[in-house]
Order: sequence, then C-alpha cells, then structure tokens
Amino acid sequence: MEQRDETSPMTDERPYRVVIVSGGTGDPSTTRMLADRAADRVGALAKRRGRQVTVSTIDLRELATEITTALVSRLLGPRLEHAVELLGDADGIIASAPVYKAEPSGLFSSFFHVLDNDLLIAKPVVLAATAGTARHALVVDGQMRSLFAYLRTLVAPTSLFAASEDWNVSALGQRVDRAAFELLLLMESGFAEKVRDESWKSYQHEFGSAGGTELDVDLESDLMRLATGGSARPRES
Repeated sequence: MEQRDETSPMTDERPYRVVIVSGGTGDPSTTRMLADRAADRVGALAKRRGRQVTVSTIDLRELATEITTALVSRLLGPRLEHAVELLGDADGIIASAPVYKAEPSGLFSSFFHVLDNDLLIAKPVVLAATAGTARHALVVDGQMRSLFAYLRTLVAPTSLFAASEDWNVSALGQRVDRAAFELLLLMESGFAEKVRDESWKSYQHEFGSAGGTELDVDLESDLMRLATGGSARPRES
C-alpha cells in the first residue's frame, strides 16, 4: 500500500485524502494504471483550485491471503486492518477492478464483502474497470454500481472503463477528466462529513461499527437478551 502527495503545499487546509483500491493482479497492471490516471487528474484539478491531494493505494493482490482468511473467519490481518483505516479516513475513493467472465474479479468483490457495511457511508467514489474487450463495458454500471449502492457510498455519475483498444483514444481521457472533476466536487462539498456529523445516528448500524456512538443500547432488555441467545427475565407475579 503506497502513499504519495500529488501537489506541493499551497494552503493551510488539510489535503484531500484519496484512496485507490486496485484489484489488478499483474505488474504492471492496466487496472492500477487507470486508477492512477484518474487520481493524477484529481490532483491536478485540485491544485488549480488551491488545494492539495494525497493519494494512498491499496493493491489487493498484496492482501489476497488476508482477504480469504477474513471471508471464512471474519478476522482481519494487519495489512487488511491498515486498508480499513485508510478507507475510513478517505475523503474520496477510486475503486478499480479487472473484469473476468462478465463480472468484477472475485478478489475485488471479496474485499468489499469483508468490509463493515457502515465503513463507507456517504463517501464519494469513482468506479473504474478494465477488460480485454468492450463487451464487458456494462459491468461497471450493471454490477459494481449496485455493490457500492448497497454500501451506501456516493458514486460519481461518470464511471470509467477501458478495454484494450481504448488506451490511445481521446474519449478515455475525456471520461477520466469528467470523473476526476466529479470526485473533486463531491469532496469539496463535504457531504460525507456532514452526514457523519449531523445524521449518523439516523442510520441503522451494525453493532460496534459507529465508533462507539451506538454503545448506549440497553443490552439487558428482553429483546436483546433473546437476540443474543439468552432468555427473557421471568415475569413478576
């Protein structure tokens, strides 16, 4: 997992934290290249507006063993825990997946399956995918977008897809520019922070996932005792 600063210091404001999640398994990886290209544009556009961007990268091929362990045991290894921390602190995410057999790679999907359902609420996301043929172009909006809707993220309107023949076509660059600008605007809006600051308690969270704010739940009520395998208290006669 890498971190880099996209611009030199320009203001006293905190840099936007963009996290790339790359499901590519090759080295070099076109999946990673597409995400890097989008992140570079976010940095360049932010610089024009007097802001900084720091970019961290989660390469899922480095986490494959820990992702598998988490799927069967729910136990997170140290690298996976660090990835969760990066995503929890992210202002924006670029999620890039290779497409195999008309769906995102199993490694990519499995990573998001093991994340807490509350981790990415309201976070801005650009979706990206690569494949060997344009026949897979609808995978991004047909499958990836629904996954991130379930995770309650704020997905940018423009998604990115690159088949082998797209890399030297100007249309890809135009889509990257548009997606990068959308991500920057969503981060500038502060929507995710406002949701967490002002309406976090209105969401139905998994127990223990809301940073402790839900720990005032009465665990000794009859309903909670039954839900955790206990028995209700005997009624007084």
